[in-house]
Amino acid sequence: MFFNAYPLAQQMARCTRWAGAAAAVALLAACSALPQKPAPVARYDFGPTQSPVEAQVPAGTTPLVLANVRGRGVADNSAAIHYRLAYADMRELRPYTQARWTVPAVQLIQLRVRDVLSAQRAVLLDDDSVTPLATKAGFPAILRLEVEEFSQVFNSAQTSQGVLRMRATLSEVTPKGEKWLAQQVFAAQQ
Repeated sequence: MFFNAYPLAQQMARCTRWAGAAAAVALLAACSALPQKPAPVARYDFGPTQSPVEAQVPAGTTPLVLANVRGRGVADNSAAIHYRLAYADMRELRPYTQARWTVPAVQLIQLRVRDVLSAQRAVLLDDDSVTPLATKAGFPAILRLEVEEFSQVFNSAQTSQGVLRMRATLSEVTPKGEKWLAQQVFAAQQ
């Protein structure tokens, strides 16, 4: 009996092509099942300052040292933007997943306070290593700010408000140590 291998080779080639085509279709279908590229994270700051950048400080005004802002109610090194759902659980502080501050919120607050105060007097940041100089008599007062709350609070699914609560302490350095001058809690909602 004579066996013809040629038709078998053609059938094998056809099957191989079909298998390759089926593999290509399966590969393309698998690619469409991949998760979509995540949306980029939005980055926010407080926007441009309202006061002029080149403010003229009156001569003879005493400079002020602005200490590094601390965040009791805000993670110091976190750039996360937080919110609360007052209608669900007011105690839970939640971070937005697709939004961040450009730098940590306490730094944004410090820069904005410096910009506003700079219109009235010279302001030295504690970052400028001026605190060791403050031990000398007659050096300027020190302003310390502590952020207690900085978040967006949703009273319902449709309404919200931004909340900032901050404690400001003003003191001066005397030869006997630091002397407390004043302290006030500021709260703003919008």
